[in-house]
Order: sequence, then C-alpha cells, then structure tokens
Amino acid sequence: MTGPGPADLTTPERVRAARELADSLGIDVVVVTPGSDLRYLCGYHAHAMERLTALAVPRRGEPLLVVPRLEAPMVQASPAGGLGLDVLAWDETDDPFALLAQAVSARLGGAPARVAVGSRTWAEHALGVQRAMPGAVLELAGPVVDRLRMVKTAAEVAELAAAGAAIDRVHAGMGQWLRVGRTEAAVGADIAAAILAEGHVGVDFTIVGSGPNGASPHHELSSRVVQAGDLVVVDIGGSTPTGYRSDCTRTYVVGGSADAEVQEWYAVLQASQAAATAAVRPGVSAEHVDAVAREVITGAGWGEHFIHRTGHGIGLDTHETPYIVSGNEVTLEPGMAFSVEPGIYLAGRHGARIEDIVVCTEDGVQILNNGPRELVELPG
Repeated sequence: MTGPGPADLTTPERVRAARELADSLGIDVVVVTPGSDLRYLCGYHAHAMERLTALAVPRRGEPLLVVPRLEAPMVQASPAGGLGLDVLAWDETDDPFALLAQAVSARLGGAPARVAVGSRTWAEHALGVQRAMPGAVLELAGPVVDRLRMVKTAAEVAELAAAGAAIDRVHAGMGQWLRVGRTEAAVGADIAAAILAEGHVGVDFTIVGSGPNGASPHHELSSRVVQAGDLVVVDIGGSTPTGYRSDCTRTYVVGGSADAEVQEWYAVLQASQAAATAAVRPGVSAEHVDAVAREVITGAGWGEHFIHRTGHGIGLDTHETPYIVSGNEVTLEPGMAFSVEPGIYLAGRHGARIEDIVVCTEDGVQILNNGPRELVELPG
C-alpha cells in the first residue's frame, strides 16, 4: 500500500514547487487526498476511504499531512516519512476537517480565501473541507498539481520507459494467446497474467476487440470467439511498483491475411501515427499534434472514422494532462509524456489503432514503445 520507490521519485522539491506555484496563482492552500496527486507530491500511496487523509500545502508555512491515527505508522513507513512533513494524526472522535482548517489558518495567519482541492477528491471530503472553511472559495488544484505532473523528470521518464518495455514484451508474445477459436475473455485473462509476469503489479485494462468489436475503442472483453481472418485490436496497460503506467495498442489479423481495403486504410493509419509522432517537439501545441494525425486520415477519405482524440498524458495515471486534442493550446515542453494513438473504426465490421507512449525531448521526441506497428499476422 505504501510501497517504496526510488528516492528521486519522492523529493521535498515537489511540495516546495506546489507551494510556490500556488502562491504565484494566489491560492491560499492546496489540499489533496488519496490518489495519484497525493502519491506524486509526497510519496504516500493510500486508499481513499471515509476517514480523511489529506496533504495540505499552504502558500505560507510548512505543509502538513492529516491522517487517521491508526494509519500514522504507515505514513512513516512510506516515502513520505522521509520528507520531514508535519503529521497531524486525528482520533476517531475528532473532526479532521476542523483540525485541518485550524492548522491551515494558523500557518496563514488567518482563514484562507481560496482553497484548491484535487480534481479526484471524493465529494464528501471536498464538501467537508468547504464546510470547515466557510469563507473560502473552493476550486480545483489542477493549475498547480497538473502543471507540475505534466512535465516528467528523468527519473519518471525512466519509469515510463521500463513500463513501456515490459508491455512491449507482452505484445511480442501475443501469438501464444490470440488464436482462432478462443474467446476474447480467455485471451484477455492470459494477457493479464503476462502483464504481471513482466513486472507490473496491477493490470489496468485488457482490451481485446475482435472483428466488429474492434470498432468500439473501449470495448470490454466478451465471450465472442475469435474467427479466422479477424482484425483484433489489443490495447493493454498496467501499473508498475512505483505507480507509473503503461499503455500500448497494436492491431493483429489472426488466421489469415488482410484484404486489399484493410491494407489500404491501415497504411493510412500507420502514416498518420508516424506523422503525429514526428510532429512532437518543444514549442508546438498539443492540438497541433492532433491536427497532424487527423489531416492524414481525413485527406485519405477516412476522417469520419477517426472518432477520438489523438492522445492523453500518462504518468501515475493512465489518463492525465496534457490531452492531445483539438482546442488544447498547451505548448509542449521537454518531459511531457503522452500517447499518440490514432484509430480508424468501421462500425459493424472492424477497426484498428496504433498507440505508442512518447516523450517530448529538448530536440524532438523519444518513443517508449518499440514493437512493430504494421498489421501483425498471427497464425490461426
């Protein structure tokens, strides 16, 4: 639950950076509860529950971690224990929200006016914070925490690269499991076991979209039996011991070869994914990368079948900022990590997607998935 990680993934600089950014934005205190924001800022990986656990980072004064007293030893055993944080342990009959508000006001020298909470904070916790700080405006902490998390350090990129290499190894073994006559569910179970065998500690998703199910980008595993000649979209990912995620999609044809039409539009998809990846560099916008991918597919006449954004950020969450989509004017910077995953989906027939995780570098792009991107033919 509190698993250790490399020291350079949990540093006091993260909390200090959050305080400085909050101060520059006029936010009096940032409050994050269990989830990836908490794990990012202080290294404490706790499960969300009705009891309040929260890291409060005021714009002035020292940050504090509010935890149930029965869980205080877990904090000390986690990477957070090495940061020297003030830990406010509360008892079962205490009001932890009131204790949090009192501690924050003492640090600020008065009640806060602007309080930012993590975007995935449970409603009962966010409302509890608001009740305890009745004069404050409650807002989201994204402008602080998302801004920090969006730019990965070298240590984070190394974790994502290791996750990507592991998921590449799973794709490389796909012929062992993806065969004619097997159900999507059976194939998915084998893939999940392989993800764990390759060093992940959690399986986030196993999408095995065979035949017409491949036209549904977020298809759930089903009892459909893989048939000879099926196109099969396999989108898989999981979490590593340090919490960083993998996510990679490849498309296969099983027990046959693709017909001429499929080969035609799959070549367009390959060109789109390659062009969008090549467009990644510092100074371009997230929406520009999306536009490059879309222009290739639209120009070839398949635009109406590309029905989702080109990509999403990845780190301690599979989906996080920046989102590679029209309207997102965020400028890419070295260290930003995200997927490039255009797709073409022909409803009722089949579909295909190619997805790699990439990182914007000082002079271009680093690709973290390196398996073949052509339409892979597997024996029946």
